[in-house]
Amino acid sequence: MAGVQTLRGADTAAADQAPDAKAYAGKKPGLQKPIERTFKEQPPLVPHATDNFDEITVEENQCMDCHSLEKYREKKAPKLGDSHLAFSADGTKKVVTMDRYQCNTCHVPQVDAKPLVDNTFVGNIPPKQ
Repeated sequence: MAGVQTLRGADTAAADQAPDAKAYAGKKPGLQKPIERTFKEQPPLVPHATDNFDEITVEENQCMDCHSLEKYREKKAPKLGDSHLAFSADGTKKVVTMDRYQCNTCHVPQVDAKPLVDNTFVGNIPPKQ
């Protein structure tokens, strides 16, 4: 396929090199303001680094150390969304549903990286004034 190029402008037969690792836009949790959403129903973006967090397992989820119903006030962190909760088996209290326990599936930290391609996306949430 002569003449075919990738979005990065390289020949498709050329070796694809991963971009250099970038530092997270935020550092320690609690030191950054939330990142504004750009479209309705967008999952909140993580404004702090997570590279020092342990992997999320059934037994351990460090996101809950700050965002759980029990700790968010004390930590002054955003509360876990109601869509992530279900009633316990005995119906007495709300608990995190395991369907939504893998936070980093939707909620991702940000890096200050140059886009690989032009982006003309315009969100549907007007900027706050």
